[in-house]
Amino acid sequence: MKHLILSALAAATLGLALPASAQNVAIVNGKPVPTARVDMLASQLAKAGRPVGPEMQDQLKQEVIAREVFMQEAQRRGLDATDDYKAQMELARQTILIRELFADYQKTSPVSDAEIKAEYDKFVAASGGKEYKARHILVENEDQAKKIIADIKKGQKFEDLAKKQSKDPGSGANGGDLDWAAASSYVPEFAKALTSLNKGQLTQQPVKSQFGWHVIRVDDVREAQLPKLDDVKPQIAQQLQQQRLAKFQEDLRGKAKVE
Repeated sequence: MKHLILSALAAATLGLALPASAQNVAIVNGKPVPTARVDMLASQLAKAGRPVGPEMQDQLKQEVIAREVFMQEAQRRGLDATDDYKAQMELARQTILIRELFADYQKTSPVSDAEIKAEYDKFVAASGGKEYKARHILVENEDQAKKIIADIKKGQKFEDLAKKQSKDPGSGANGGDLDWAAASSYVPEFAKALTSLNKGQLTQQPVKSQFGWHVIRVDDVREAQLPKLDDVKPQIAQQLQQQRLAKFQEDLRGKAKVE
């Protein structure tokens, strides 16, 4: 018994011939279908964000077998010898190779934590300051806007007038509410009027912009609420990677001798 066990271990160690069933997932019309195809398909699915669990192994095997059946029929019909097939295969080869090039570049040129922090600091510097919770009523002409300001001063509610008269479909139905935003989020004319108002104040004159005439009220003012670095780190890293990859592509094209 001991001799038989040692012989089996030796065979496994030396890589002696294994049964066909261990090497192949099936034999289709006399042609072996290697198990490696199942592993390859599982690997590609995992790369695409669809990890394969043990419960999917039989499904993958059936997929690989079906592909072999279909490929054999296509080859029997001579479709692998057509010019269209060869052209598509060449395009597929190029696409895969280029994709591997870009993946290799990103793997060997990762974005550092210091670069992410520097980009975040730039974002904070550009986005800092005050945020305004404002409402507005947008109308087509100055006279309409002036009448609205007069009506508000007489006691009519800003929110009701916005619902009835504002032509801004996004905020009108909500009583003109624009929620919290930095002044830089708006067109210059609107932003200038907004920053001149304190909490609770209304524009005394209509504000003209490319969209029409605005009546603006500031409901509240606060310091800008910015996300923490850890909350936006993945997005910043992805953005920097895309920028770096674009630069890599641009550099390659610039160095190439194209005649």
